[in-house]
Amino acid sequence: MTVARSAALFLLAALLEIGGAWLVWQGVRGGGQGHGQGHGRGWIWIGAGVVALGAYGFVATLQPEGEFGRILAAYGGVFVAGSLAWGMIADGYRPDRWDVVGALVCLAGMALIMYAPRSR
Repeated sequence: MTVARSAALFLLAALLEIGGAWLVWQGVRGGGQGHGQGHGRGWIWIGAGVVALGAYGFVATLQPEGEFGRILAAYGGVFVAGSLAWGMIADGYRPDRWDVVGALVCLAGMALIMYAPRSR
């Protein structure tokens, strides 16, 4: 397994899943800068989000590792950190130090799950 390929697939999965969820959120709840206020942006945004979420489901199958549980467990760490980053970029969210520490812990867990040496 190449770590670079695996990491790129995790990043693609995060873009699709987090981006898809964000599009659905925006379609339903709309603006309001993180306050859930607004009228929503409509069905086109929701549909684009659903397509992105569906595409995310296929990306995990491209991981070199063959264990479904391991892939999804490790991806969870990428999802946590990616969600905070997405919020910063798309919505102006400013994480506090505990958000950052938590995300780093999750990424360390991802690295252990995916890339620790195993004897098989």
